[in-house]
Amino acid sequence: MSRVHPTKKKGEDSMSKEKVKEQQHQHPSSVLTVWKRSSMSFQGTDGFTVFDHHGKLAFRVDNYSRKSTGITGGGGGGGGVVLMDGAGNALLTLKPQMQVFSMHCPWSAYRGDGSSKSNVGTKPKLLFSMRSASIFNGGKDEAEIFMAGHDTPDFKVQGCFRRRNCIIRDSTGAIAARIARKKVNKTVLLGDDVFALMVQPGFHAELIMAFVIILDRIHVKPFTPFLCS
Repeated sequence: MSRVHPTKKKGEDSMSKEKVKEQQHQHPSSVLTVWKRSSMSFQGTDGFTVFDHHGKLAFRVDNYSRKSTGITGGGGGGGGVVLMDGAGNALLTLKPQMQVFSMHCPWSAYRGDGSSKSNVGTKPKLLFSMRSASIFNGGKDEAEIFMAGHDTPDFKVQGCFRRRNCIIRDSTGAIAARIARKKVNKTVLLGDDVFALMVQPGFHAELIMAFVIILDRIHVKPFTPFLCS
């Protein structure tokens, strides 16, 4: 699995390059502005506000504590981070996995608020898992993402997220998204709390934004309160 196509039809992989270019022209890259919010009044809380190219609120993550853990593998317990749309509807719930002696800081993602309200007694359905890449890969990859049921990475993050300079590629090597510093003009850059997220056609913006949230949790700055599960 390489891309996440909600309406992908049989035979689409054999489309001509001209047809692909035509579709990309009709559905250009989604350019989002991500604002990382921090609360100075209560240590350990932060969140995200994401706007589309029209300035409309697209996604948000309200304040949450980095010290909220207590997660067990399989999606139980508290401490999850909920990605919401602009209206406040839960899209994805992201939870750290409790793994002793793990250096990868693995996370899991589930649809909605992860509560399985419609299926009482069952566990939320896993969408993907994400982890920090191995330190033995030469520093090429920052993180790896595995869609549910896959044992090889479907996406890889390359570059440096802390510097807001990285690329997310799918398993074919195609670029799914770019993260870059936000420019006021050709010469002035904003601080790293505001950055651009450019999602390529054919990839879900909410999925890519979920990757960004987890990157923020597993690649933190030295002064940021943090507890890795």
